[in-house]
Amino acid sequence: MKLQKPKGTQDILPLDAAKWQYVENVARETFKKYNYGEIRTPMFEHYEVISRSVGDTTDIVTKEMYDFYDKGDRHITLRPEGTAPVVRSFVENKLFAPEVQKPVKMYYIGSMFRYERPQAGRLREFHQIGVEAFGSGNPATDVETIAMAYQLFQELGIKDVTLHLNSLGSPVSRAAYRQALIDYLTPMRDSLSKDSQRRLDENPLRVLDSKEKEDKLAVENAPSILDYLDEESQAHFDAVRDMLEALQIPYVIDTNMVRGLDYYNHTIFEFITKVDKADLTICAGGRYDGLVEYFGGPETPGFGFGLGLERLLLILDKQGITLPVEEEMDVYMAVLGAGANGKALELIQAIRRQGFKAERDYLGRKIKAQFKSADTFKAKAVITLGESEVEAGQVTIKNNATRQEVTASFDDIMTDFGAILEQLN
Repeated sequence: MKLQKPKGTQDILPLDAAKWQYVENVARETFKKYNYGEIRTPMFEHYEVISRSVGDTTDIVTKEMYDFYDKGDRHITLRPEGTAPVVRSFVENKLFAPEVQKPVKMYYIGSMFRYERPQAGRLREFHQIGVEAFGSGNPATDVETIAMAYQLFQELGIKDVTLHLNSLGSPVSRAAYRQALIDYLTPMRDSLSKDSQRRLDENPLRVLDSKEKEDKLAVENAPSILDYLDEESQAHFDAVRDMLEALQIPYVIDTNMVRGLDYYNHTIFEFITKVDKADLTICAGGRYDGLVEYFGGPETPGFGFGLGLERLLLILDKQGITLPVEEEMDVYMAVLGAGANGKALELIQAIRRQGFKAERDYLGRKIKAQFKSADTFKAKAVITLGESEVEAGQVTIKNNATRQEVTASFDDIMTDFGAILEQLN
């Protein structure tokens, strides 16, 4: 049997990993400006952590969880999303305590797992960047977090991004709307897809974001949730819109957007961009004021978003955005003869310790092949070290582009390689 990676997973090889690191670093730097700190939660959780927060009736729990019983007969699941583990950690570590500064702002970067049909930009192991802010019910927190995502896309150079906005209101207005939606959809029940017929009983709001043709048709004239907002929900939504306008972040209101997870209330949003004429959601999130309480913590407002790294990289690629990934090398050392092997290692280590990126030949190849390697590595300088150089205690260093040369002693290389490189520039 040929050993291959499991279905729906991928190997991220070094050249691609450099792009991943670049995007992750831009995210880290952007979030730092907003006073977010990184949290790293376990890759697997107790099943209840996910089923309780995401909702028993969501597709994630009913169809997509990688769950199993471990050797101690505990029901375990690989995490399918990032918010629930962070909320569990927030409560377990008592970050709601008065002495902890509010809002508590955390971001995560890591693998998530869903057992679903693999498709473009969707894998069974996928990677997510997400942020969560706890302790502020201020609509300015909603807008700040949306603005942070917007800034991240600008820093990465992503074009044609549209913010879609909606409000699910308070639990009271959401319940009133839910009933109105059931009343509207029930007479059309037979024309809905099988999935949506099930959702109508379990989670009717999910019918609104179904991708099936017949469901899209059915909800075209559905009542709008915005008509069911109570006074407090309306005021919150108006404040969010005013602040977005003040920050000059354009948006469209999308009343059919509900987000797939049960825990949202008030503001929900998605950033959508066009790729090959298709709309792709690049980032999504919203407010979840009941979730901390649901996990046994005190009533605590929350707001966050998640974005898929695979999808982000796909969009960067499709939009032709070249990431400034460093590929150049400072110096390559060609090594000739067994007598030069030990000294080559000493010198190359001294160069690396001084902070330079360096490589040498280990394979005892002909000099022509070694010079070719220097070109492949895009080395700025080349050192040729043979047995005669070892005896003399000095080598010639050549600028690989201009062919300019300088001779230096081993002592100079060991102590101040930077000064030698400067002579070559």
